[in-house]
Amino acid sequence: MTASQEYDIGVAGQPWGPAENAQWLARQQIQRSYQQQVLSRLEQVAPGFTRQQYGELDYRQYGAESYPLYAFSNGLAVDKVTVLVTGGVHGYETSGVQGAIRFLQTEAANYSDHFNLILLPCISPWGYETINRWNPQALDPNRNFTADSPVAESAAVVNFLLQLSLPVLAHIDLHETTDSDNSEFRPAKAARDGEVNTNWDIPDGFYLVGDSEKPAADFQQAINLAVSKVTQIAPADADGCLIGEPISQPGVVNYPKKSLGLCGGITDAPYVTTTEVYPDSPHASPEQCIVAQVTAIVAALEFLKSKGY
Repeated sequence: MTASQEYDIGVAGQPWGPAENAQWLARQQIQRSYQQQVLSRLEQVAPGFTRQQYGELDYRQYGAESYPLYAFSNGLAVDKVTVLVTGGVHGYETSGVQGAIRFLQTEAANYSDHFNLILLPCISPWGYETINRWNPQALDPNRNFTADSPVAESAAVVNFLLQLSLPVLAHIDLHETTDSDNSEFRPAKAARDGEVNTNWDIPDGFYLVGDSEKPAADFQQAINLAVSKVTQIAPADADGCLIGEPISQPGVVNYPKKSLGLCGGITDAPYVTTTEVYPDSPHASPEQCIVAQVTAIVAALEFLKSKGY
């Protein structure tokens, strides 16, 4: 880790108040369209999948839109196990959103007879449009997947999943790690919280974040093996770490997901992973990142089938 320059909002060492939050929000601009790049593409998904609106984010007070939130599923049959796929928890992580859409368009039908599949392709549409990690209140959805969440994006997902009548066997949460994590989002977080920022080395490649309470090492290994044929698996840094955490096996670190309020801890699924790709790498293209996300989902499903599920 290395120290970084101070962020230019707020006073060093003092957490933000309403004025600083407003100053940050005033900088955020719509840069792309949820309607055109997400919803229009979701009009063509695998046969047998239905769309359900599970919430709406009314952000007109922030100069944006009112965003409908959609889940896609092939039904919940009692004789099939259930797999959850989430994308766009952080809206700026493009391949997570587009990977979920691509899976729905190309691979989902191949597994529809075997699994109950539930996909939430874009949990944070305002973040998608502004290419942002936070929501308009400068809150990170991925630390707020809790029963009493103050973050509307997270609360909508929590409430939706509470309605499920069947347990979830596996959850694949699609993410990216970008250069902007170090140039913008980590410095902004430290300033917001009145802390000193330190930056990680951005891992150059694909890696996974398992759950330290249920690491499922063979599950993670199977996914990385499949993805390694699409793009490189991120090597550990000089300290044997990825994003500041010691690796548990090549290309894998573990976090206590439920206690941190992470999306990956939202269910009691025994098989949980968070994918991370590096779209700014000289060794990968945006298309490779999308394909890597689809490959990870497919590898997870193939692993579950190999275990007799």
